[in-house]
Amino acid sequence: MHRTATRLADGRELVYFDQAPGAVRDVRDERPLEPAASLSEIRLDPVLGEWVTVAAHRQQRTYHPPAGECPLCPSRDGRLSEIPAADYEVAVFENRFPSLAPGSAEHVAARDAPLHTLRPGNGRCEVVCFTSDHDASFADLDEAKARLVLDAWTDRTAELSALPGVRQVYCFENRGEEIGVTLAHPHGQIYAFPFVPSRTTRMIARAEAHRARTGRNLFEDLLSAEQDSPERLVLRGEHWVAFVPFAARWPYEVHLYPKRRVADLTALTEPERAEFPGLYLDLLRRFDALFPAAPGAAPNRTPYISAWHQAPRTGGGQLALHLELFTVRRAPGKLKYLAGVESGMDAFVTDVSPEQAASRLREAALG
Repeated sequence: MHRTATRLADGRELVYFDQAPGAVRDVRDERPLEPAASLSEIRLDPVLGEWVTVAAHRQQRTYHPPAGECPLCPSRDGRLSEIPAADYEVAVFENRFPSLAPGSAEHVAARDAPLHTLRPGNGRCEVVCFTSDHDASFADLDEAKARLVLDAWTDRTAELSALPGVRQVYCFENRGEEIGVTLAHPHGQIYAFPFVPSRTTRMIARAEAHRARTGRNLFEDLLSAEQDSPERLVLRGEHWVAFVPFAARWPYEVHLYPKRRVADLTALTEPERAEFPGLYLDLLRRFDALFPAAPGAAPNRTPYISAWHQAPRTGGGQLALHLELFTVRRAPGKLKYLAGVESGMDAFVTDVSPEQAASRLREAALG
């Protein structure tokens, strides 16, 4: 993997990732951009003890542009985009409309009232462009390109984790308008949080309680139990296991774990990295095969969220790196909406049993 770091016209960092060691990335960003001010702040919910990010400046972000005006496509034919190069393999850059940004303290003052705790939204948000092909999807990549994305995620995890004030790094992809995606180009995002999000906090608490009760690691026990339950297994390689969780929240949800417990992407070995692309692409293509397109229609692309859960910088020694992949589609033409019981009480009700979901994913045609 060859890495080239440069700067955009407004000072934001851009990093190219290439397979060839001698790739040259020296095209400058010629746009007349002024540095954007981040007004991000984080507020502590006094009832739940959870941080909420307020980023009102994001109302002005790019929203469903025409394909010819996509900001994630390469700069070609006189049209300048966020990527100055005329082509690229994988590119990562700081989001121009970030939820969290390192300069937030310049515009937001901290407050320490008993019920009104507020901090600047210091952190970092990056955009990961998986390919220069606007009409492709992650599932269309070959294994070499998917490995390059894994290398980019790993590189950014290492760099962002080292930034002052960053507590946890979160790599994820949203695909499909049904998920809320506003840019159609195949891409994901990375958040470097200045706090540990509540979901991770809950996982840590459960893992520590399990350790105190049994003397063992929760995630190692979970992985062992799921491998002993073939009705929910989807894929199993030499180094990775994919299964539908026993208490899945979403109609079709798969968790992908390395068999060896590690804290984050930087701790994976070369054999583990080498096996991941094939298994992950297989999973994505199985998701697309769940809901076949009608004869003569465009190929189906199932909307999904793909999320890497990594241990925070401190206090997460019991956590295990894993990827959670799920879709909001429950049947052809039908979506799983978060209704009052889910949105209001965080009490999920699923329409598909985990065992049925695993069976369908195992049988899904790969085309």
